[in-house]
Amino acid sequence: MARRTKSETRRTVDILIAGAGYVGLATAVSICRAQPGLKVALVDAAPEGVWQRDGRASAIAAAACRMLQRLDCWKEIEPEAQPITEMIITDSRTSDPVRPAFLTFGGEAEEGEPFAHMVMNRVLNGALRTRAAECGIEIIEGVAVEGFADLGGHVEARLADGSTCTARLLIAADGVRSRLRDMAGIKTVHWDYGQSGIVCTVAHERPHNGRAEEHFLPAGPFATLPLKGNRSSIVWTERTADAERLVKEDDLIFEQELELRFGLKLGEIRVDGPRRAWPLGLTLARDFVKPRFALAGDAAHGIHPIAGQGLNLGFRDAAALAEVLVEADRLGEDIGALNVLQRYERWRRFDTVQMGVTTDVLNRLFSNDITPVRALRDFGLGLVERMPAMKRYFIKQASGLTAGTPRLLRGEAI
Repeated sequence: MARRTKSETRRTVDILIAGAGYVGLATAVSICRAQPGLKVALVDAAPEGVWQRDGRASAIAAAACRMLQRLDCWKEIEPEAQPITEMIITDSRTSDPVRPAFLTFGGEAEEGEPFAHMVMNRVLNGALRTRAAECGIEIIEGVAVEGFADLGGHVEARLADGSTCTARLLIAADGVRSRLRDMAGIKTVHWDYGQSGIVCTVAHERPHNGRAEEHFLPAGPFATLPLKGNRSSIVWTERTADAERLVKEDDLIFEQELELRFGLKLGEIRVDGPRRAWPLGLTLARDFVKPRFALAGDAAHGIHPIAGQGLNLGFRDAAALAEVLVEADRLGEDIGALNVLQRYERWRRFDTVQMGVTTDVLNRLFSNDITPVRALRDFGLGLVERMPAMKRYFIKQASGLTAGTPRLLRGEAI
């Protein structure tokens, strides 16, 4: 894989992507495999090799799995991927002696196709980086974009190492706190939930059999997601002050608090690896594009993890943006022109806003202990449980196999 060379002070590419996470990598690989004539480079502020120490895991929906198969990544990921065979949702308090399952979902989007898999982030990133290397995509690590300017027919980006990169298009995939989004003057709609998400991995005595569980507790959802072996990924929402206190506690106290929520259904549990917390909020960019500039992934939208759709929204961005750019280039259009980029914005805006509003409403509805609200939501969950057609609809939505899906997410070539 090409690395940063300090003697190089100026580069010229067709597309420069800021951010070498899964969105930036997937966008780059999707473009280069469909249109090898387009030269793409990535620049990432994180030091080289940081991604290999990422202990987090993500739920990859069926549509994203199809995209990864089309990009020839899934063969490397699948041996480390845990299918989710069942999803259980319950509404309870930590003090409740029994937690009845209000809603259960089978785990198939189509016959023989799990609606999602759990994959460690470093495995996903590694497979995408392998494909990037095969495509000749340069990854410049440990260097941030310090600024950029639209010079008419191209954009010039200034990098922190003193070099510059000229491109026809700059894509910001640099996260929910995107510096490039701010540099472009794009405003956001944002509010903080006063919650933080605690993420860790636990080992347990008994097998999970591919079952994922989400307990709606007064402080926020507590999700248990199956990993390979007798291990599970935890996404635990707490009020921010409580979350910060918990991650600083010693292992004994942290595991006692974890056990109150996790229970002993899988036997004795222990934390396997580091734990960390990050603040939760809703962030929606008012614009996704400017001339010669586009947002993708969390830079365009940051949502609550209550529905597990953050990563999958990012893959939808990557697939849609790649499809728009590749088709424009084949037609001889300017890939950085505003009218081309607005096709991507129109395609992705409604879906993004809809998911942002949905997760916001769900979080507000379930993250409380108001008796009338509890009664209403439990009635609603029980009603959906008795409606097979409605459950199939929700599984289809969660799998990402919906109308208007980009070709790559249907498993088709661009």
